[in-house]
Parts: sequence; C-alpha cells; structure tokens
Amino acid sequence: MRVLFSVLHLTALSLALLCAATAKASEETQLVESINAYRSQAQRCAGQASLPLPPLASDARLVLALNSLGGLQPELARAGYPMTSVQAISLSGPRNAQAAMTALQESFCQVLLDPQFVDVGVSRADREWRIVLARQLLSARLADWQAEGQQLLAAINTARTQPRQCGTQAFAATGALAWNATLATAAELYSRDMANHNFFDHKDRDGRMPGDRAELAGYLGQQIGENIAAGHDSVRKVVDGWLASPGHCANLMSPQYRELGAAYAVDSSSDAGIYWTALFGTP
Repeated sequence: MRVLFSVLHLTALSLALLCAATAKASEETQLVESINAYRSQAQRCAGQASLPLPPLASDARLVLALNSLGGLQPELARAGYPMTSVQAISLSGPRNAQAAMTALQESFCQVLLDPQFVDVGVSRADREWRIVLARQLLSARLADWQAEGQQLLAAINTARTQPRQCGTQAFAATGALAWNATLATAAELYSRDMANHNFFDHKDRDGRMPGDRAELAGYLGQQIGENIAAGHDSVRKVVDGWLASPGHCANLMSPQYRELGAAYAVDSSSDAGIYWTALFGTP
C-alpha cells in the first residue's frame, strides 16, 4: 500500500456535505476516537515526552471537502469557525481508520500532541483523508482570574458529587474541595508563566514540579496534584476536557484531595492564547 502525506497550512478546503455513508462516518468517528485515545496517554514524539492531553472536540465546521478551492481561512470563516490556529493533514492510501491512525502516529505525532489544538474534523473519500485540527479565537468574556478560579472550583465540586469512571478507574462521589488562596496564587503564577513564555508542561522552566511550586508559594501540604489546560476559553470547556481525560479526571475525582486553587492567564502572542492551572492539595 502506498501512503502519501502532507501537512497543509491554509490550504484549499471547503465544507463537506453532511451526507456521507454510515460506514464512512463510522471510520471517521473511529479515527477521532483513536486520536483522542492517543492524546490521553503520555507519548514519546520526536525525541520528546508529551503530557496526557484532554480530547479534541469533534466540530462539524472542520469537516472539509477534499477537492475544494479557495483556501482554508476563507472556508472556515464561511463555516462560522473564527480560527486563530489551524493545521490540516492529508493522507492518501489508508484503507480504514486504523491504518490512518498508524500513518498519523508515524509522521504527524507532533501535530496530534500539540496542546494548542482543541477541535478536530475528519473527512474521507475512499482512501483519501483530511484531518483538520484547530483552535478558535478566544470569544468568551472572562472575569478576573480569582473569579474564574472560583467558578472552576464550583464546577469541579459539582463533578465530584457524582460517581464517575475515569478510564479504567471507578470513583465514588466524594466531598467538596475548599478554596485555598495559597494554591490559587501558585496556580496564577504558573498559568502566567506558561502564557508569557509559551510552553505547556508540568515541569517549569527551572525544572520545578507542582509540589515545588506549591511549597515555594508557602503551601506545606502532604500531597499535591495538578491539572493544566490550554486553548479553552471557558470553565465548562476546561472541566469537560478534564473529565474526558482519564488522568485529569482521576485527579479531579480523587478523595485524597481536600483543597484547590485555580487560575487562568492570557497572552495573545502565545500558541494557545489562554492557559489554566488547577492545584489540588491535601493539608
């Protein structure tokens, strides 16, 4: 089988008609599921270790025709998707979603594992595939970081009231987390650091990990956990992404944690635009 690859930036695409056969839709759905399963685990890509990432959201506006003219940016604008970052991958040859995923892992792992992307659309015609990953312009009007951090706490506490399956781990409903101002300060400083210096990792630029940052802020807890997110412009999107990611979900549901501090920071010059940090603690 011959498989050809190309990464397209602002290439000629247009909206696909939503009339694909059930079998094709199934293959496309399977590919999105495979991409998200891949992102949910720590991976080695291009000699670098990647973090587990929340899943990409399927967006019909990114399901684009394979043979259109006019350019990607105008097509997405006409579709009502005001993108700020986009990348399209074309594959020629894979006979099904499994073969397409193998090709993506081998040649495009850096695109699949880029935390700035939050949405995905897949189109297919026989053995021709197009996978579009994108992030919209920030559109939500957010309050200050303390207020949004408190909203994040409330959303997490609502999630903790229900039993939940996080990957292979089952969690019972558990108690609410209390707001901790020291953890919140550490979370804000770290969100700002990621935004201003355009990186996304639990290890900071000085090699410190979440427990180190909490201790430096003055929090002397027994246990520290951290969830981070990028590209999402609302608390709901952040929490939905974490709940759909086994590792993030497990942190969020862990009965061992008693306190939380959370914050976001924005820098329009960064890849993802907006970065979130939630620090879980056990005093």
